[in-house]
Amino acid sequence: MKKNILAAVMSIALAASMLAGCGSSNTTSTSAAETKAEESAKADTTTDDKSAKDLKEVNVVLDWYPNALHTFIYTAIEKGYYEEEGLKVNIQFPSNANDALSIVAAGKAEIGLYYQHDIIQAVANQGIKVKSIGAVVQSPLNIILSLKDKNITRPKDLEGKTVGYAGTALSEALVKTMMEADGADFSSVNMMDVGFELMSSMTTGNVDATIGCLVNHEVPQLEEEGFDVNYFMVNEYGIPNYYEAVFLANDELIESDPEMLKGFLRASKKGFEDFKADPDGCLAILLNNQNEENFPLSETVEQKSSATILPLMENDDASFLSQSDDCWQENIDWMLESGLIDKAVEVDDVRTNIEF
Repeated sequence: MKKNILAAVMSIALAASMLAGCGSSNTTSTSAAETKAEESAKADTTTDDKSAKDLKEVNVVLDWYPNALHTFIYTAIEKGYYEEEGLKVNIQFPSNANDALSIVAAGKAEIGLYYQHDIIQAVANQGIKVKSIGAVVQSPLNIILSLKDKNITRPKDLEGKTVGYAGTALSEALVKTMMEADGADFSSVNMMDVGFELMSSMTTGNVDATIGCLVNHEVPQLEEEGFDVNYFMVNEYGIPNYYEAVFLANDELIESDPEMLKGFLRASKKGFEDFKADPDGCLAILLNNQNEENFPLSETVEQKSSATILPLMENDDASFLSQSDDCWQENIDWMLESGLIDKAVEVDDVRTNIEF
């Protein structure tokens, strides 16, 4: 489900909908009370229109179609938390793998939901002027996934096996680092580029395991389909902890409109607090906003996904949206050592801590 695996199969048309009110009467006369009510309704509509015009438009590009990870955003929209901050949040789905980065960098959207390693790589290798403004998931969701009968429970078990991946250098570096940390021989592994067919390549036996599936989605999805699986997290063997998803903005906006970003983060945190307090109620909001045509959701899968990701979005050591210098520095160092970036960058080049 991650962008570098599945996003290229998206074909979407972004659409905006407008709410319009109309009234009609089947009578030829109107009482004084009715007239007063109509005048009051018109006044309220005028006030609402004026208030709507006063809201600042904020376009947010998601990493993928709506799923449990985005529940807090839709909750904040539904409950008016962004409007309380003077913001009208418009959600966009990516049509290309790097839309959340490229569209935000170009100033055509204010905020994107993207990935820590990709931001580091874009800044270091391409000089793109973007920064993370808050960590949405405090640890990886990426896993090595296999069917249980393959008996793969640790990196060393991958020796002599075929691992399906989406052909990215990042996935290769992750597998190599994990195997070396587990005392295994990476050269014995056959890395097979299966494009977007991670799950099907595994369930049909074309590969023994995959990297790139997410613990909160593919695991409950496969289990719902009747498969028994094994998996382990990528940061359990030699990989520094990293943020699976972060909000990003471009440098110009960070400099010119920090108050808008503070308001967005405050409202997002309120949505997350509601998600924690009432997962099922907030999930109902998400399900009402799902994109059924391109990514229909299973309620049971999203319930399991919510239970998995909520403890990963905030923990005893890190509050929701917080980010540490150490986490960024450790990943910059690992990416440089692994050859994923051409040069080291400063932490201040890739993240900004906005007090909200």
